[in-house]
Amino acid sequence: MTDWTPARMPDLDGKTVVVTGANSGLGLEGTRAFARKGATVVMACRSVDRGERAAAEIRSSVAGDPDLDVRECDLASLDSIREFAERLASDRDAVDVLCNNAGVMAVPRSETADGFETQFGVNHLGHFALTGRLFGLLAAADGIEGEDAARSAARVVTQSSGAHEQGEMDFSDLNWEESYGKWRAYGRSKLANLLFAYELQRRIDAAGDLGVRSVACHPGYADTNLQLRTARESGNPLLTVGMRLANAVLGQDAAVGAEPMLYAATADVEGGAYVEPDGVMNMRGHPTVGRSNDASHDRADARRLWEYSVEATGVTFPFREGDSSDVDGADGTGAPDDA
Repeated sequence: MTDWTPARMPDLDGKTVVVTGANSGLGLEGTRAFARKGATVVMACRSVDRGERAAAEIRSSVAGDPDLDVRECDLASLDSIREFAERLASDRDAVDVLCNNAGVMAVPRSETADGFETQFGVNHLGHFALTGRLFGLLAAADGIEGEDAARSAARVVTQSSGAHEQGEMDFSDLNWEESYGKWRAYGRSKLANLLFAYELQRRIDAAGDLGVRSVACHPGYADTNLQLRTARESGNPLLTVGMRLANAVLGQDAAVGAEPMLYAATADVEGGAYVEPDGVMNMRGHPTVGRSNDASHDRADARRLWEYSVEATGVTFPFREGDSSDVDGADGTGAPDDA
């Protein structure tokens, strides 16, 4: 068991952190923790109104005058992502941490504004496009200093889920046009998050020292609105009751669920690490570095997904992309120096 808590996060004064889905659940608690350490937090939210209400709640609970910047970013719209990134680049010189946190879970089949199945489109493609468009700002940052200041680096933290273990990549039907299962689609989107996170680190390594690390995480079972939203959209009132009971009995507080994301963003972890809770079945507890399943380390699938994502979103990364197949590491087993 580890004893890491957000109290051990470094001083983040002068650092800029972008959190998607910052208005509720893990994103809200992560934003609160970053703000307590002095970071400027850009709250990237689909609804600015909900984002402003969340910012007001954080300001009422965090001492001082937290620097919170609420901006619209709808991950279901490539145009919204582009506009968000362009506006951010127009008034900020660098981004030290990008937390790819927002997501939807097990919703009835629908499509994004660009015609992608919603879970795959929001959870993976939206964050792929956002990361690509913000990568120049990440590379320009001083980054987060760990115990070894020479290893300071900006971070891309991609939130996955234990549900990745049920995910399967089917490149003949990535958008579930032939058949659709809402939980299978969720699992695939979370597997895609990991394939992306590890492939990003391999491509960074192949391109040279860019001063950016890509780290993946999952929160365990956290008591958030995500489960209740899934139940409501199912139209089954019994599922809502069941989700409320499961959250109360099995779920850990959202603030604890946010710890793997915070650890991945600020602790001295290797690029390509996978941070998860350290308790029973990795569903509860404080963060530690673990290993995701074998499918998430399939390099052929990762390269194929990357190539599809570039074509689907029209977003490329602003660095020379070497052949990631020749680069070791980024396998989800990178251990922090203080583990």
